[in-house]
Amino acid sequence: MGLLGQNMTLDEKTKISIEIVKSAGALALKFFQDLASLNVEKKGHQDFVSRADRDVEQFVRTALEQAFPDDGIVGEEHDPKPGSSGFTWVIDPIDGTTNFINGIPVWTVVLAGVCDDKTQIGIIYDACHKECFVAICGQGTRLNGMILQPLQPANLTDGSVGVGFSNRVTTVGVNTVVSSILNAGGVFHRNASGALSLAYVADGRLLGYTEKHMNAWDCLAGQLLVAEAGGGSEAQSAEAMIKQGGRVVVGAPGVFDQLIAISDHAYST
Repeated sequence: MGLLGQNMTLDEKTKISIEIVKSAGALALKFFQDLASLNVEKKGHQDFVSRADRDVEQFVRTALEQAFPDDGIVGEEHDPKPGSSGFTWVIDPIDGTTNFINGIPVWTVVLAGVCDDKTQIGIIYDACHKECFVAICGQGTRLNGMILQPLQPANLTDGSVGVGFSNRVTTVGVNTVVSSILNAGGVFHRNASGALSLAYVADGRLLGYTEKHMNAWDCLAGQLLVAEAGGGSEAQSAEAMIKQGGRVVVGAPGVFDQLIAISDHAYST
């Protein structure tokens, strides 16, 4: 593995970054509890940004720079900061902004740590429900400090599958995905927070998740959560995802292969 910076182990970096994310979640929650005073801008079709997004990301950036000054930082709302350690932090200050600005308590603060082209640390914090999902490469996935049990083999008929959609792609693929899931006897689920959906797959609440295109800050942490919980996740270059994003398919054993087949068919059209 490349340099972690400050001669820290992954465990040490994770411990510090968890506290940063939880503090960021507390800040976001203050904004969420006072939505009447929140300024919201529209970046594109069904794509919003608020003062909360920008302020929370800046909070995380400042804290990371203080704790890990040699590390790079990439975030959704601000310009990238290059680093010299070989370790890069990837931030989504509020995943589920549309939910957030409409008072729906389904959003999360997301942080991933990348080194050697792989995600090494993944943290997804649901401040509304005080649920902190954490994965370290090779060490399993934890929820509020408790290790999650490995995901068990399943079938599409055993529960719900998360389906994501964004304005970066046409509706053709997602329409086909939803139809295919229903025709296979499954049920689709969409909560407008891809990161939180990925965390739910890791915890067995959802059977899987598929989306034609996600940005790195939305998915890297969650993909690691699922993989470390024993689920399937497509092998990808973390650096390539940071640069351009890409397809995301994860699932419990058994479901993963079914979702790959469905996604291959749907997203090829």
